[in-house]
This record gives sequence, C-alpha cells and structure tokens, in this order.
Amino acid sequence: MSNLKYRIAVIVVLCAASLWALFPRTVIERQPGPNGSFVYDTSRKVPLKEGLDLQGGMHMALEVDESKGVVANKSEALDRALKVVRTRVDEFGVSEPVIQKVGNDRIIVELPGIKDPERALRVMQKSAFLQFQITDKTQALEKVLPRLDAIVRERGLAAAAAVSAPKPAAGNQAVQSLFATGDTTKKVAIAAGDSGKKAGATKDSATDTLNAAALGAKDGPFSKAVQAFQAPGMYVVAVSDEAALQRYLADSAVLGALPPGKTLKWGSDTLSLGGKPYRPLYMLDSRPIITGDALVDAKPRTDPMEGTVVDFQLSNEGGRRFKNETAKHIKDYMAIVLDDRVMSAPVIQSSIGTRGQITMGRTNDVQAAQDLALVLRAGALPVPLKVAEVRQIGASMGKDSINKAKIAGVIAVGLVVLIMAFYYKFSGLLAIGGLALYILYTLAALAGFDAVLTLPGLAGFVLSIGIAVDANVLIFERIREELDRGKTVRTAIDEGFRHALPAIVDSNVSTLLTASVLYQFGTGPVKGFAVTLIAGIVASMITSIFVVRTFYLIWLNRPRGAAPQTLSI
Repeated sequence: MSNLKYRIAVIVVLCAASLWALFPRTVIERQPGPNGSFVYDTSRKVPLKEGLDLQGGMHMALEVDESKGVVANKSEALDRALKVVRTRVDEFGVSEPVIQKVGNDRIIVELPGIKDPERALRVMQKSAFLQFQITDKTQALEKVLPRLDAIVRERGLAAAAAVSAPKPAAGNQAVQSLFATGDTTKKVAIAAGDSGKKAGATKDSATDTLNAAALGAKDGPFSKAVQAFQAPGMYVVAVSDEAALQRYLADSAVLGALPPGKTLKWGSDTLSLGGKPYRPLYMLDSRPIITGDALVDAKPRTDPMEGTVVDFQLSNEGGRRFKNETAKHIKDYMAIVLDDRVMSAPVIQSSIGTRGQITMGRTNDVQAAQDLALVLRAGALPVPLKVAEVRQIGASMGKDSINKAKIAGVIAVGLVVLIMAFYYKFSGLLAIGGLALYILYTLAALAGFDAVLTLPGLAGFVLSIGIAVDANVLIFERIREELDRGKTVRTAIDEGFRHALPAIVDSNVSTLLTASVLYQFGTGPVKGFAVTLIAGIVASMITSIFVVRTFYLIWLNRPRGAAPQTLSI
C-alpha cells in the first residue's frame, strides 16, 4: 500500500499540474506610455490557442523599401531577407506561422492569434544593423560649417524648411523610437574579453552646459542649429530645429560638402538641457571598427544598478578584431550605432573582447530590450523592408470543414471507447479511465509548449489516442495469456505488464523518432502534427504503463472479503 500511495500521489500531482496549465489566467503586462511613463494592460491568457486554419490571424505583406536608393538584384536580396524574417518570427514566439515569398518583390507573413500587431510590425521591419564607430576628434564639422551655411543659403533650403516645418506641440518631447527610453543618462558598458568584468567603456553623465563658442560663427542657418556638447564629435540640436536640419542633410549638395571619411548620425534619445529638449548629433568615422555581422548572441536582462540591459557576445574572430581595434583608440569615444541611430557613445578605457552590454536605461520597458535582443540574434535585414499591406484574415478552413473535422474526431474517440468497453469489459473501463487522463496530460503538454491547435495537429491528437489504446491492448492480451496458463489474477497482471513493456517501448520510441524528424525538418502544419504526436506518445506511455497499472493495484488491494477471484478481461 505504501507503493500504491506514492503512485496515487504522483497521479494527483500530474492532474493538478495539468489543470493549472490549462486554466485561463489573467496576465498583467507593462507597456510604454506617453512621455516615458508606463501603462498596465490586463489580458486573459488562454493556454491553448487556435491556428490560422481554425481562427485566422494577422496578414502582413512586406516589400523592399527603395525610398533610400535602388536595390540591385531585388529577388536575391528578398531571399536573404526571408531567412531573417523567418528567424525573427520564430524568436518572436509565434507558433504555426506562414512565411513565404510571393513573386520577386514581396514576402507574406501570416501570424495566428497576435495580440500586439504594432509590436509585430516593428520587429519585422527593424533593420537591426549594428555598428561600432569612433567619434571624430579633428573638429571636422566645425571646419566645414561656413561651406554648409553657404550651400543652405544658395539652394534656399532654409526658407523651404521654415515653410514645411510643423509647429511644435506644447510639451512635445520628440517622437520616441522603439528603443527610446526617455532617460537622459543612457550609457553603454562593455566587458573586456570573457572575464565578465565591467571595463573598457564608460560614459560621462549628461550636463546642462553647452559649448556654443566651440562652433565659431552662429549666424548661418546650419551652424546656429548645432551646438557642441561634452566631447569631440558630439553635438546637440534643439528639437525645434531638428526637422530643418534633417532637411538640410537630405540635400545631395550638403552631403557632398561633409568631410570625406566622416558621417553624421542622430542619437536615439532626447536630452533635457536647461528645461529644453535636444537631440544628440554625432560626427563619426565612416569606417566602422566592427559590425553586427560578428555578433553571435544577445540576451536581455534587468540589472538592479543599471536598469534594462542587453548582453551581447561576438564570435572569436570578431572578438579578436574588436580587441585590436579598440586597443588603438584608448580614451576615444566609441558610438554604438543601431539602424543609423547612435544608442550611446562611451569612452574606451581599455581594449574590449568578445562580450559587452547595451544599457538601455532604468525607465525603459523590458519588452523593448527583448525586441532588441531578438532582432540582434536574428541578424540584420540585407535590404530595408516596408509594410505594403496589413489586415486581419479569417480561418483558412471553412466553417463547415472545421465542424465536420470536429465531428469526425468525436466519432473516432467514441468508437475507441465503445470497442474497449465491449471487448475488454472491466479492464476496458480501466483503460478508458487512463485514456481520460491521457487526454488531460496531452493537452497540458501542448499548453506548456505554447503549441497552437491546428487541424493537422488535432488529427495527430486523435491518432495518438489510438496509439495510447494500442499499448493497453498489448498489455490486456498478455494478461489473458497468463490467465489461460492458470496463473492467479495478481500474477497475471504483473506478468502482463512486465512482458508487454519491451514491445510498448519499442513501438513508441520508433514513432517518437519519426515525429522528431518531422518536427526538426518540417514547417507549418507538418511541425504542428509532429508536436501533437510527440506529446501524445509521451503521455500514452505514462498512462498505459503507470496509470492503468495503478488502477489495477487499487482494485487488487480492496478489503480481503472482496478479494478478486477472477478478472473481467
């Protein structure tokens, strides 16, 4: 009875855990709000979600964005972008998506059960091109300011910018990007080598002091909008002047007048200086010392001292190159540039190896760090993508087909129950009890893997029910043979389970291997079928071998006066 008590306790614990996994619960998620604040969204989480064929979902059409230049060999570039998009969707945690190339200029992405479509759009479009560039130390921008002012005047850019510039709204703190934090002291810490010790790069805290005299004459339309800040190569632009300066920098003549080998990049955050919002602007060396191509991993985490951070790791080759390059620039400022926006510009204190971290600020949302790590791991898009179409789609299977499939599943399970009860009598009823727990365990396992129910998946589930009953059939037939040989009921049951076990394990393991291959190399409905089949096989072995035998032990250990003499099988 001691062994029986442990068995019953295990079954009860498994049932409780399964019910907990399947029970819908309320989830509170923190979302970024206006002006750096947060709002809390309460949603109902349903563990088992339906796939595209049963409930529909979100449909996106992505195209190559040629607004910044013509893309050569668009079809080949789209093939490479397709791999990145597929990786991002997998990282995003969406099960059973549809991702395919249509024609030579479009990628179709269909995601079932998406609750945050805006976030999905941001993740799909984000280029995630990471660069490490040294800030300018030669005052190159100051030297060409007179020429830039002259070009702006000659081409009438100042007047055009004044006409097209929108009036700033009261209290406007500029539009925040996906990775904007609103924190005026965003910084980046880099760990040297693989030791994990924080070293190498630090950033001075923001001040309210602007070195206006450093730029010389301030009467030109370009020069009066730019003010020196903190260190060589770092400048700030008032948010009210940002649109005008962006218009100047979009002109080909202005770009041609910039110093050779140098490039201007905007910062991702705004700074509050003297109660007025400013946008950082950086003059950088055009040649990056390293790019995100050498990045092999990125993970978000929360640090009690530094807030939300993203740890990243470079390859061994990338780490060696990074260490050699940073050794040449000790005490220089290094800008970390993501998608042409400077995340931060720390000072290189010592050579840097393969590990580092991007500190995103104490007020930043954890979800933004998760998205940053996601797109960094998936890799940069080879070409920029734009959303050509977004819409919600209905179930790909017709309602009539879904209803017929459900009826077919109910009939199949009902026939299995009737056959077991009629053919194996009392023992068949025990098998049906085990089958009920099998269904519970399988659904809980699917919920634990965050699987999506699709029609092929339901077919695999019904098939696994037949496999679960097949194991009981092997056991019952062996028990019959032992009873025919004149053995007692208890001995026949023990021998039946013991001798049938090798055949059950062999058949289930062979099916499990096949399902694993389908899961590894299959996509979409094939993978959904494999997931359901694997969960069902594992649950069937537990119920047929452990649960049904426990039911027999409970029956055998009844009071002595009711001790069984025969077994209904």
